[in-house]
Amino acid sequence: MSAESQVVAFKRMRDRPLWSLLGAQNGPIILGVLFSLLMENEKVLHSSVLHERLGRELEILRRTYDLPQTAQGYIANWLSNGWLTRRLPAGAQEEEYELSADAVTALRFVEGQLTPRSAATESRLVTVIQQFSRLAQETDSNPRTQIAALEAERARIDREIDAVRARGVKPIPEERALERVREILALAQELTADFRRVRDEFDKLNRQLRKDLLEYEGSRGDLLEKLFAGVDVIAESDAGRTFDAFFRLLTDVEQSSVLRESVSNIISRPFARELETRERRLLLSLTSMLSQEGSGVHEVMQNLARSLRGFVKSREYAEHRRLNGLLRAAQGASLELKDQLAPNAKLPYALMQSTSRLGSVSQWSIYDPSERAVDTAMPEAEEADISTEAVLAMIRESEIDFRGLKGNIRAVLAGKSQASIGELLNAYPADQGFGSVVGYIALGVEFGEVADSKESVHWVGKDDVVRRARIPTIYFMQEKLGELVD
Repeated sequence: MSAESQVVAFKRMRDRPLWSLLGAQNGPIILGVLFSLLMENEKVLHSSVLHERLGRELEILRRTYDLPQTAQGYIANWLSNGWLTRRLPAGAQEEEYELSADAVTALRFVEGQLTPRSAATESRLVTVIQQFSRLAQETDSNPRTQIAALEAERARIDREIDAVRARGVKPIPEERALERVREILALAQELTADFRRVRDEFDKLNRQLRKDLLEYEGSRGDLLEKLFAGVDVIAESDAGRTFDAFFRLLTDVEQSSVLRESVSNIISRPFARELETRERRLLLSLTSMLSQEGSGVHEVMQNLARSLRGFVKSREYAEHRRLNGLLRAAQGASLELKDQLAPNAKLPYALMQSTSRLGSVSQWSIYDPSERAVDTAMPEAEEADISTEAVLAMIRESEIDFRGLKGNIRAVLAGKSQASIGELLNAYPADQGFGSVVGYIALGVEFGEVADSKESVHWVGKDDVVRRARIPTIYFMQEKLGELVD
């Protein structure tokens, strides 16, 4: 491609939200705020939550930086620049905000520059070689070469089996294992931007179809036929076909179980302790994150089809058609008059403006709370017959002893980097029976890391009967001990 063609392509790209975000005057501040609010933990926020959290962040940042606008002003600006997207889900009470696909790509790029790779990693090279080899094999239509490749693969597997039987298994070094898992996590995070890009393509298709339907001049039967053809366009588009293939793979029971089991095995390996807290959290929630993102895009596809059908059958479509016809008629009339009437000519037409009645503030009566004050005096209660020790015993019988459970967690994590609920119950038997198990789960949801697997736990009730249950695998981390305060 010539330099001139490259310049034209880059000039077009400069108008995209990705480039404008990276080149914004307050780019570092905007990137940091967006990453903290909509990238690091939660990916979608309700309007009220986003405004409130951004307001708090701005109060802190104004101690150092000049940020004159309000939270509402900045959000409106980020929406117009294409760095945020706003949606109103069906049945929701308020709008939801999330990062646009371009904003996610920009943040991933900047985040990658903070910890750049020093060299080409071995795992990336292995992935390239394996993918090329697989592609060459799957595109070869010669049965002989296919059979030869399969026989060579079978011979290699037989040699590896013989080697394991003779010398046992030798795991790869921890540094190589960490390198590979981080490459996998980076690839999984890139899928987030891919999902949003696919969803943006669906939105563009939806808007274009609605525009085509409003401008369509045929009969209603032809219109419905065009509508259903439009729904097929969504499903048969590049974005639709790509996502459909991915979603089928993601929802395959066998593939999903293999993924969950593999993640559970990896997190239990010794090298996983060297992962950062953010990386470990991403690994634990990998399966659910992919399923949630995929289900969100799949729901958008279904909603588009339903909304298009409902749009055509509703009065909204008829009203839009009427307004569209009026606008086109007005444009046609203005084009006919453009050569007969000067733009600054005075028209013989009076436009009645609406108004409202104004009143003086002095006419308002001020509310005086003292006029409706009630007696808030509290009579002294008679002294109770029950003792403090009896009250504490009743509380212990009716409420979970969270203070004691937190103490057990701190004691176990004093000598370990992480511990599951099963390990805690082995170290400290459930003195409140099932209540202790429920307490550990409640603490784990708030302070621990929930994995995509199950574990078996047991406890002894007050009737001395051993009971067992399968609960979600929840890990308490040593680095989060500071949050477990009484």
